[in-house]
Amino acid sequence: MDIILETWSAFCLLAVMPFTAGWMELLIKFIPFVLFLELPVYLFILLGVVRYALRQDAAVREERTFFPRVSCLITCYGEGNDVRRTILSLAEQRYSGPIEIIALIDGAVDNRDTHQAALTMQPVVSRLGNRSLMVVPKWQRGGRVSSLNLGLHLAKGSIVMALDGDTSFDNDMVRHATRHFEDPHVVGVAGCLRVRNWRVNLITRLQAIEYLLSIQLSRVGLSEFNTVNNISGAFGVFRRSFIDKIGGWDTGTAEDLDLTLRIKNYFGRHPHLRIVFEPHAIGHTDVPATWRGFFKQRQRWDGDLYYLYIRKHPLSFSPALLGWRNLILQVWTGLFFQVVMPFIILFYSLALFFLYPPALVMAIWFLVYLFYLLISIMLFAAHVALVSDRPAEDLRLAWLLPLLPHFTFFQRIGSALATMREITCRSHLDSSMAPWWVLRKSKF
Repeated sequence: MDIILETWSAFCLLAVMPFTAGWMELLIKFIPFVLFLELPVYLFILLGVVRYALRQDAAVREERTFFPRVSCLITCYGEGNDVRRTILSLAEQRYSGPIEIIALIDGAVDNRDTHQAALTMQPVVSRLGNRSLMVVPKWQRGGRVSSLNLGLHLAKGSIVMALDGDTSFDNDMVRHATRHFEDPHVVGVAGCLRVRNWRVNLITRLQAIEYLLSIQLSRVGLSEFNTVNNISGAFGVFRRSFIDKIGGWDTGTAEDLDLTLRIKNYFGRHPHLRIVFEPHAIGHTDVPATWRGFFKQRQRWDGDLYYLYIRKHPLSFSPALLGWRNLILQVWTGLFFQVVMPFIILFYSLALFFLYPPALVMAIWFLVYLFYLLISIMLFAAHVALVSDRPAEDLRLAWLLPLLPHFTFFQRIGSALATMREITCRSHLDSSMAPWWVLRKSKF
């Protein structure tokens, strides 16, 4: 009880410090500077979101005449019957153009259930007009990249979609995603992912909020300024001719961010090129339903960021390649936010214990928590009001917003640990996305 009273007393002193000692003393002594490096990014995103909302209100609906042939490359490994749902959701699209579905079964010897499940969908798809299904078994496992490149070789469409075998889609997804390619300068479209199993437990609900803010809201804002940071591997749409020109997907892990960076390497020389985020092209995916599964997934994701930014693409951080706008955003939101800032937060948190008494430490943490909570509420409100296509459903997650700053904090600590693992152990070579004999053939 005494520590609570001392903490409250310390917090009250911090709260009145701007009026007694001035704002600068409070900021210099007690507030981590990274908070104020984050603020401009959030404001930039919100500016883009407002611009998007105003543009949507002013848009005039025109009759569609552009229906290119679409090739959907479904990478499958261990999905079992879930792949049936994915195939059916693509076959039943409300889209007048032809859709070619190519299910690539990686390691089909060990994944016979997935292979058989995909084969059972052939008569279903054949009964639908303008739809086709090709099931391609890769008997020896080669990894996701080899599946995508094989699919690219077999595809006949001018628009290629790279999709996960356990992701299903709204029936207007193809229509919303392909409309952007009527602009010849658009080379890629990032699809919008929502969490399908959000009702399972607390960890899935927290990930659902994270997806709404970090994928849907953030990329809407970034897209308005042509600075989309990543085209998700589970749901990416590309102009076939451009992907052919850059040589398809490259070996290694984190192939989605790798391809995005390789595409953006042309932006400095060809500033008219664009990557667009389409919030109404909706895919639904399952996220880890246990804390252990979540931690394991994020260790792989966060370690891959260091591998890509530092080991594989250090020369990409050039205005001649990315252009100034994408260079600044890639360094700020990618390299700094994802690789550097977790260490700053970790060391800042540890330093507090050595510099201040426990009550003051807890008061500082509470002050920082309120700051992040306010930002989370502001971003969530903007998402529901200006972006969401399911506002009533999303509002059912609002009660979890007070937990989001804690969730984010522990993610950043985990990110620092993942980066350390990659620095010391090259953990990307242990990725489950491809067998070791494939990963180790990469020069990185």
